[in-house]
Amino acid sequence: MKKLRWAMDGGFWDLDVSTPRTLDGVARPVPGDPLPLGISRGVRLSRPKQIDFFQRFMFMPFVPSFSPAHGLSIQRVLSFPFAEPWFSTVLGQFNIQKCVSSIKEHGLKQTPESSWLQSIGKHLSDKSLYALDFCSELLITPDDTILLSSEAYADDRIPRKKAVFHHKASFPHHNLTVEAASPGLFTDEYGTYWDVPVTMAIDLASLPSDSGASYHVCINHNAGSPKQLEGQTTNEVSATLLPGLCAKSAFSFKKNIDIWRSRAPKLKMVQPYDILLSNPHISASGIIGAVVSASLGENSPRAQVDDESMGFNGFSLRARGANSAFLADIFASVSLSAQHGNFQRLFFDLTRVYTRLDFPSGSKFLSGATRLANDFYNSKAPCMEAVQAVCPNATLSVQQQIGGPFSLRVDSGVSLDLKNKDGWYTSVRDPVFALEYALQVLGSAKAVAWYSPKQREFMIELRFFDT
Repeated sequence: MKKLRWAMDGGFWDLDVSTPRTLDGVARPVPGDPLPLGISRGVRLSRPKQIDFFQRFMFMPFVPSFSPAHGLSIQRVLSFPFAEPWFSTVLGQFNIQKCVSSIKEHGLKQTPESSWLQSIGKHLSDKSLYALDFCSELLITPDDTILLSSEAYADDRIPRKKAVFHHKASFPHHNLTVEAASPGLFTDEYGTYWDVPVTMAIDLASLPSDSGASYHVCINHNAGSPKQLEGQTTNEVSATLLPGLCAKSAFSFKKNIDIWRSRAPKLKMVQPYDILLSNPHISASGIIGAVVSASLGENSPRAQVDDESMGFNGFSLRARGANSAFLADIFASVSLSAQHGNFQRLFFDLTRVYTRLDFPSGSKFLSGATRLANDFYNSKAPCMEAVQAVCPNATLSVQQQIGGPFSLRVDSGVSLDLKNKDGWYTSVRDPVFALEYALQVLGSAKAVAWYSPKQREFMIELRFFDT
C-alpha cells in the first residue's frame, strides 16, 4: 500500500510502498515513464524504531502483520543500550500461521518418552518459522544519518541487505538520499513484487511547500535480471527494472488557494487530537511541471515506443540511440480538499474529503485532445483511445472520526475504462482501508492499521506529521 497522505506530492513524487513482505516493511514502486521519479520520499522512521515505539509507549508486546505469501506473523524488537547517537536493534519475526498449520498437519504426538509440551517445543524449534533483521542506525551529525540493515531467513528466501545515507543538504529546504540494496524490492501497477539483484539510487529533492517552485533530481542504477517474488502469478517485467542507468530531473510549480477557512474559535483548554487536522477548510491546489529522463542500458527501449495503438504519435521530445534514450514531457495535477470539524470533541468532529486529478503525461493529453478535435471537426465518432488519453487519473480519500482519537479512512484510485464491454466504465483501483489512532500528546502522530484487499496485506505502522 502507498503511504496514506493528503499531500499533493504523493501524486507524482512517488513515495515508498509499505508492505509486510519484508522485515523492514518497505518496497519501492516501479518507476513509470516518465513519472514517477522513483525513490523520492520524505524521511520516515525505520521499521525497528516503529516497533520499538509500540513496545515502549503503547504496551504492544508483539506487532502483527499479514501477507498472502507468509500468512499471519508477529514481530518484536530487541534494542541494544548503546550511546544516544547509535540505535541498534534485532527485529525478530515469528510465523504463527505456518506454526499452526504444522501442528494441525502433524498433531501433538504424546509418547511415554515425551509430553505434549515437548511436542510443541519440537514444532517451535522449526527454524523456517523465524526471520531476523539486524539494523543499525547512526546519527553521524545533526544533519547526517546512515542506516545499515540485513535480513536473514531460515527458509529458501533470499537474504536482504540495505544501506541508506540521508543528508539534510547544506542549502536549506533540501534532502539528499543515497541508497543501495541487494536485492531491491519493487512493486508494479498490477501489485506484483519484483526483486532486482542490485539497486543503487541518488536522490536530491527540495522539500514540498504550500506554494511555489520545487525541483527534483534522481539517478537510479539496476544490475542483474529482476525476478518475481515467490507465490505470485507471472507477469511481464517492466522495462524500467532491467539493468541500466537512468537519470531524471523534474521542475514544478504549485499553487494553493483557500476557498474557505473557518475562523470560529476552537474549544478552550482542549488540545486537538492532531494539530494538523484542526482547521476546517475548503481549499484547492494545482501543480504544473516538466520532467526530463535519460537512460542508458537495457532499460532504454521503454522510451522508444510510440503510442501507435492510439493511431497518433505524442508531442513529447524524444531522442533515440544505441541502447540509450532521452525523453521530456510535461505533467499537471489539480486537487480539492475539504474538512469539517476541529478534531477536538469526542465524536464525529472530523470529516475530511480529498480528491485529486492527475495528468501524468502532457504529450498524451495534447495528442488525445488534438485527435478528438479533429474527429469533431470532421463529424466523426470520437476515438475511444483518444478519450481515454484525455481522462485524468483520479484519487479519492475519505476520513471520518468515530470516537476520541480513532478515525476510519479509505483511500482509493478511480479509473476509467471505455473498452469495458460489461457496461461499467469506471472502477475502483487499489482501495486501502485504515483505522487510525491519533497520539494526542505528540501533537501530530498516529498509529495506522491498514488492510489492502487487492494485495491481501495487513500492517500496523507509526507515522508522524502525515497529513
